[in-house]
Amino acid sequence: MTQLIRRILICWLLIPIAGAQSATPSSSAKRPLTIEAISAGGGITGRPPETIEWTPDYSKFTFIQRDDSGEHGELWAVDATTGQKTLLINETKLATLAPPLEKVKDEREIERIARYHVDPYHWASDGKHLLFVPQGQLWLYSLETGTAVQVSASSDPNGDPKFSPDGTHLAYVRKHNLYVRAFPGDTEKQLTREKDDKDKDDKRKDGNLLNGEVDWVYAEELGVRSNYFWSPDGKSIAFLHMDETRVPTYPITDWMPTHPTVDMQKYPQAGDRNPVVRLGVVSASGGDTKWISLTDDHDIYVPRFGWVNEGVLWAEVLNRAQDNLDLYFIEAHSGRSHKVLTEFTPSAWVNVNDDMTILKSGDHFLWSSWRDGTTQLYLYSFDKANPLAADAKLERQLTKGNFEMLGVAGVDEAAGVVYFNCNKDDPRQRQLYAVKLDGSGFQRVSQDDGTHHPTFADDGKHYVDESSALMTPPRVSICSASGSCKQVWDSRGADDFGLITPRFLEFKADDGTVLYGELLLPPESTQSGKVPLIVNIYGGPAAQLVTNSWIEDWAGSDGLFHQLMARRGFAIFTVDNRGTPGRDRNFMTAVRHQFGGIELKDQLTALDQLFAQYPQLDPSRVGIWGWSNGASMTLYAMTHSTAFKAGVAVAPVTNWHNYDSIYTERNNGLPNDKDTTSYVDMDLPSVADKLQGALLLAHGTGDDNVHFQNSIQMVEGLVKAGKQFRFMVYPNKTHSIRGADDRDQLFHQIEDHFERELK
Repeated sequence: MTQLIRRILICWLLIPIAGAQSATPSSSAKRPLTIEAISAGGGITGRPPETIEWTPDYSKFTFIQRDDSGEHGELWAVDATTGQKTLLINETKLATLAPPLEKVKDEREIERIARYHVDPYHWASDGKHLLFVPQGQLWLYSLETGTAVQVSASSDPNGDPKFSPDGTHLAYVRKHNLYVRAFPGDTEKQLTREKDDKDKDDKRKDGNLLNGEVDWVYAEELGVRSNYFWSPDGKSIAFLHMDETRVPTYPITDWMPTHPTVDMQKYPQAGDRNPVVRLGVVSASGGDTKWISLTDDHDIYVPRFGWVNEGVLWAEVLNRAQDNLDLYFIEAHSGRSHKVLTEFTPSAWVNVNDDMTILKSGDHFLWSSWRDGTTQLYLYSFDKANPLAADAKLERQLTKGNFEMLGVAGVDEAAGVVYFNCNKDDPRQRQLYAVKLDGSGFQRVSQDDGTHHPTFADDGKHYVDESSALMTPPRVSICSASGSCKQVWDSRGADDFGLITPRFLEFKADDGTVLYGELLLPPESTQSGKVPLIVNIYGGPAAQLVTNSWIEDWAGSDGLFHQLMARRGFAIFTVDNRGTPGRDRNFMTAVRHQFGGIELKDQLTALDQLFAQYPQLDPSRVGIWGWSNGASMTLYAMTHSTAFKAGVAVAPVTNWHNYDSIYTERNNGLPNDKDTTSYVDMDLPSVADKLQGALLLAHGTGDDNVHFQNSIQMVEGLVKAGKQFRFMVYPNKTHSIRGADDRDQLFHQIEDHFERELK
């Protein structure tokens, strides 16, 4: 679920962390912090490098660097050994090949590109060409000649282009079908058809059959970024076929034209029919598709698949309840399969991720699981000559401890080393660690405390490190696998604003569970008597707010907005309740099938402890605000407690019947499950009469994630209950309510609301 926000009985329960104590802004502040400065292009720290890609020989990585406006950009290369930067494509050429996101007019397309990190360019296998995809058209750029040639003949947009392993062919998706083009040459071959021959006259099928294409719910909730893959020998393509014929639609209306238009979005809500999926294998030269059936159950998900070798596929099959995941090995041309591994998590769910990694040796793979209560990494082996001969064999558990392994980052198989992110040092940090395939040599690689996002070269020798800490803005470095780094890009200007350092705190839930919190106090000069408090909440399983990362990292501009509010004399408080990620299985699944009550209990318990520790805070003037799940929790808190005098809910889910099937059912079960209370407890319009405090509700009409329907139903409930409230509508805006004008207006509304109600 999209997400935007979650970050005391006695004082000994509160443990401040060293280095995060100051509540006074630097006296050297040179520039005023304003909503307009926060929302402006580049923010206060500058626009970071975009689209980091490694060259095919792993000697360099490339990125696009744009100015603050996003209008002007250049493509640069950085030598992995020396850190030396070289300009590859100048601004004039790049403006045509990779136009800025600001040139895209459709808000939902902007959201898709930004949210799912759709790459504007790709390296060809020869290292001499780059493929660009401006407005869905394919252009091949030669580094030797500095010229580009269009390789797509159709005016219809193309997506997800991939070169064959030997670089002689290019595959792509257009109008729900797979195409292949040879290099050199200009002959295009269509490999799949949107409709089976027997259905060619069935108009219900138009646009409902997706071949190799990713639909909305798989992209959003399973993290799927591609649904087709070349075989290692380049002779075949495996793809996922999705039949969305029976998936319900949601009308997204553009109200701006004189005659409004409606786009019918395929969107399965909780309990609805999901896409029916199956795997297919087709020759790159064309011909009939070999369809593969892995189970008699058609109500399944296939979240990940790929190639073991040129003749054998692997595929994950997840049941609808999402508590059982089977790993299959499949003979590509016969369709014969064998289940080699099962992951079963009763009373929880199986986490879908990208950790399944077939090693180049061809007889081992990496696998992650939280079967022992925390997510850890495992090494399995199989028969290379006959992968379907037997179940996969567990060789060893590579990581173990009271921490979360957060994802495989890279593998240096020649050195026998796996690199991965984890939070071993502190649940609020994200560090790069390494372990050898024999289980020895477990050690930390990243050096600075904070949060690290590495992008490894495929040989595992170097990585690009995008890092930050709470008061250290983002920076980009090129690093060797040993952890030695050279800085490539650094943020600018954050010190000019004299930002206030928040305090990290610890609390205890009523069952003794440690909860991590964060408090931002206003400078002494703005404090006069009791200080009003604003609680910033997310509270759900999709996001962790209290992290040692740059204050903008999770909530976008919201972290800086809190800095502004502190200058206005408000304290800002965030705590990650049970049910938020970054902790063990028991912590994350504590709210499963019972959303609302436990989260609010933890928030209120932490508030009591906070007031005991900080008597300058005013318990009678407490506000609460959140976005997405945080907005849902804001409404829940204001209808189930009397603690909050004012609240702001941006793009809330107001009834779990309204939200998508995968996310909702993973956490709450099906609507007719007897052991879930979430669908009743989180029916917020039905308890609108219990609203306490002044509410500001805001939503974008083009939100294709948390539909505008949710706020409309809440408005109806509040009106029928005779409750007064404020409601802001943002035409055509999606879940993020993107754009300087709209965000300026929204955050001024939030600022004014809390100024009016809490002061």
